[in-house]
Amino acid sequence: MTIAAILGIALIHLAAAISPGPSFVVSVRTSVSEGMRTATGLAIGFGLGACIWAMAAILGLAVLFEVAPTLFTAFKIIGGAGLLYIAWRTWRHAREPLPASTDGTLVVPRTLTSAVRLGLATQMANPKPAMFFGAVFAGLVPPDASWAIIALLMAIIFVQETLWYVCVARVFSLPKSRATYGRFKALIDRTFGGLIAALGLKIALT
Repeated sequence: MTIAAILGIALIHLAAAISPGPSFVVSVRTSVSEGMRTATGLAIGFGLGACIWAMAAILGLAVLFEVAPTLFTAFKIIGGAGLLYIAWRTWRHAREPLPASTDGTLVVPRTLTSAVRLGLATQMANPKPAMFFGAVFAGLVPPDASWAIIALLMAIIFVQETLWYVCVARVFSLPKSRATYGRFKALIDRTFGGLIAALGLKIALT
């Protein structure tokens, strides 16, 4: 496999990772509400989820989805339901004030492990990356690619996905962003909840 092909996959994936979707919405909300540490755990979960879908594409899940569209539809419905659940929880707790310590700083209510699980669950709720990776790999990864090359591709996908969302976390966890969020928490949470719900419905129905 040529270096040009590897760079091509890296660039295509980076463009896909940057494009807004459910992960971006959840990342922004988590960053402003729970801070950089929690959002970094979320980013790691996103990276792991992207690798799982990429590996599934290599192992033939994308082909299986094409051969058995009913299975793909079932995955989309289950994933969409998962995002709707996240949206419902976001909307339900919209009016709850942010917890704060005695010095006024925000207290992170979610553990790092829990944040990784949320990131992974959010990423796995959207089965469309399996089709994306399947299409990309079909054109650029030869059938006889070594496991070393596959491991390199997984590392690139994980690093790019994670670092992008770490950057998102950094921007939206800044004190000014968090202060603004605290003042308009109910409105912002309901807006984010609505966006997540809309994305969940889009995944389930398209």
